[in-house]
Amino acid sequence: MARFPSPSRDLSGQTVGDFRVLRRLGVGAMADVYLAEQISLRRQVALKVLRPELASDSTYLERFRREAQAAAKLVHANIVQIFEVGSEDDIHYIAMEYVPGVNLRQWLQKNGPAELRTALIIMRQVAAALAKAAEEGIVHRDIKPENILITRNLEVKVADFGLARVRPTEQGLELTRVGMTMGTPLYMSPEQIQGKPLDIRSDIYSFGVTCYQLLTGEPPFKGDNAMVVGVMHLTREPEPLENKRPDLPRALCQVIHRMLAKEPEKRFASPKALLAELRKIYAEYVGESWPEELPDLETGEWSVALSTPAIRQLEEAMKAAPPPAKNRRWIWAAALAGFWALAMGVGLLVGYYRIHEPPLLAETTSPPRLNVPKYDTIFGQWLHASQLGTEEAWRAVIEYFPDKVYWTSRAKMRLAQIYLREDRLEEALRLFQELAAMGDSEPELRAFGLAGIAGVYVLQKRYREAADALNQLWPMRDHLRDPLMRRLVDYAITTTREKLGPITAQEWDSWLKSLQNGSENAENRP
Repeated sequence: MARFPSPSRDLSGQTVGDFRVLRRLGVGAMADVYLAEQISLRRQVALKVLRPELASDSTYLERFRREAQAAAKLVHANIVQIFEVGSEDDIHYIAMEYVPGVNLRQWLQKNGPAELRTALIIMRQVAAALAKAAEEGIVHRDIKPENILITRNLEVKVADFGLARVRPTEQGLELTRVGMTMGTPLYMSPEQIQGKPLDIRSDIYSFGVTCYQLLTGEPPFKGDNAMVVGVMHLTREPEPLENKRPDLPRALCQVIHRMLAKEPEKRFASPKALLAELRKIYAEYVGESWPEELPDLETGEWSVALSTPAIRQLEEAMKAAPPPAKNRRWIWAAALAGFWALAMGVGLLVGYYRIHEPPLLAETTSPPRLNVPKYDTIFGQWLHASQLGTEEAWRAVIEYFPDKVYWTSRAKMRLAQIYLREDRLEEALRLFQELAAMGDSEPELRAFGLAGIAGVYVLQKRYREAADALNQLWPMRDHLRDPLMRRLVDYAITTTREKLGPITAQEWDSWLKSLQNGSENAENRP
């Protein structure tokens, strides 16, 4: 009988094949994931070790091997690369590219719903990854926020390609089983729930669910159990996206709802068609060239030639690598494919960085008052600040690029929140007042500023002035989406109404209810 590690066993500190396991990164229904070092190439990898309940199924293992080989063909800047698939002492594992950063769910928990520019940058890269998969005839079957990884410079990597295809149970696809191995009910297409044959349009549906969550903070359907959610995917239409995000272009809302069509033939026929629409929306509503730090989406690859010295260097490392262990003969083809995938990736990256040093790495000397490097572009500076999240980092965005009003005003939003949390009320108030003074063309910023002013005034016990700020906020309340600022407004209303009498309190009760419910029809306001 095969000997597998128990689900609670931690392999940290052990050596598995050519990999020294450093620490456990996460635990999932299918596998445990570790950070490991590949000894022969001295690089960090993510090592996924299969759970015994899956690895003990010989049919599953055979299918797993075939799918891993297929996934190794997907050499693309937006897809996590598979380097090697193997087994040793009955431990079955996949070694893949290690992506430092967070997954999309974690990113949303930290940042909240994405603004248009950021959302399109993320969406276009995922669509490019799906386009590459479609070319190879591979359906992911488990597109969801946890499988979309985001690096500090907003580069997107889609994980687990090819690893979700398993044989159905003899009784057909049960939803509970599907939730574990064939997808996640919150994100599955109607045809996937019904156990029908799938093509790339199923991934487009799952990606549509993910995009809806990216833009609103929650998926379109939620329920107490998998069956309830599955029925919703089959029978209900999602709430119109424009109701939740009236600031978004109508064209983008239409794209998302087309992705969420119940019938596959009503969705985009391919990820390339979807990518073309996203590209148009980005050009029309963002109006910038594609960031140089990110892959060229026209081809889906890094837009430079192979670096032959890098490939030769890697070939030498391959020759010096130890031969496969006795229990790993069946994966040599997959491992070889993985090595060539790495060779292509390394060559492309080396060539890219030689020709186009990205702004994120092109640092210059910073002014003495800020211990923050200055980047060549505002985009690089913003991403650096997003990663650090410190006062100095956000001040650098404002001071290094004072003419970039779009970015500096949003950096002031982040900086004001820092001051508010640190009880630096006067500094926060000054920034809130600057944002509140923005014109009608920036209602989101103006609403944010007024909400902050009201909150600071309440904390300073200046209740009449807080009431004035709340009155100005009322006409633009729908533009206030930041969770912290909503809580601050709730607090300001509750506290101020206690100080200003029952009539005002009654009016504010109605306002608070409409604010919390997102009502468009409330007639009374303070």
